[in-house]
Amino acid sequence: MTAVLEIKNLTKRYGRITAVNDLSLTVEKGSVFGILGPNGSGKTTTLGIILDVINRTGGEYLWFGEQGNNQVRKKIGAILETPIFYPYLSAIKNLEIVADIKGAPTSNIEPVLKKVELYERRDDKYRTYSLGMKQRLSIASALLCDPEVMILDEPTNGLDPQGIAEIRELIKQIALEGKTIILASHLLDEVQKVCSHFCVLKRGSLLYSGMVEEVSAGLVQVEVKSDSPELEKALETYQGASKTERDLHGYMVTLTEGHDAGHLNAYLHQQGITANHLVTQRKSLEKQFLELLAESDHA
Repeated sequence: MTAVLEIKNLTKRYGRITAVNDLSLTVEKGSVFGILGPNGSGKTTTLGIILDVINRTGGEYLWFGEQGNNQVRKKIGAILETPIFYPYLSAIKNLEIVADIKGAPTSNIEPVLKKVELYERRDDKYRTYSLGMKQRLSIASALLCDPEVMILDEPTNGLDPQGIAEIRELIKQIALEGKTIILASHLLDEVQKVCSHFCVLKRGSLLYSGMVEEVSAGLVQVEVKSDSPELEKALETYQGASKTERDLHGYMVTLTEGHDAGHLNAYLHQQGITANHLVTQRKSLEKQFLELLAESDHA
């Protein structure tokens, strides 16, 4: 795969405070890359540096294999903060102003409004929009130049569940068109649903970087319930389990490599036990994230 962005030993200091600490990352073309971290972890500072909004103290970054310049920046659409639109103007009028500033053709306005599902409200004043609609108009403004890369800083911040779902589906749709997306977020569940790759930052330092699908690989746990009084004894003698714990809802069985819920169910059937509940649970991004933060505290 081709690297869209390469960050090498990036550092940013504000006096004695290190906001970004020797950070190295690679974002591949076509990926949806999530930057995770608690408040103060350096997410927004990192995005500001790679967009030339904030000066770096050390290190470097390359876009499409070269140093940042005007031609490179035209390939990038970004929303770092809530864009300022005129409340008394319509979506079309606001986007015409943005297009004029960016040098984008006004013929792009209608397609991007349709993409973010605001075309029916195109002539309504911005002040009548909900928070979710305002965020979708922000994304429309970033899409005006048909960028190869989209950078979104906390794109669902402050939205209600419906607004979050709408933005999530929009991000997926944009990604399916082949655009590379880099987003900073603290909503772990949303990153797991949208992103292909992610990294975890804490106090400006990189704790982890990898593929989202790798998080659920490995450890497999199965929640088991049965009316049979012999269930606990059977689970304790199952060779494919490394640990069995009782909880409020039944038993949680941690399986060894090569074993899955199907194997466990077949074993129980051989013992004359019928499971009335058998659910596989893989490690979530939230659990991985919290484990990484806990490990860094003890390092």
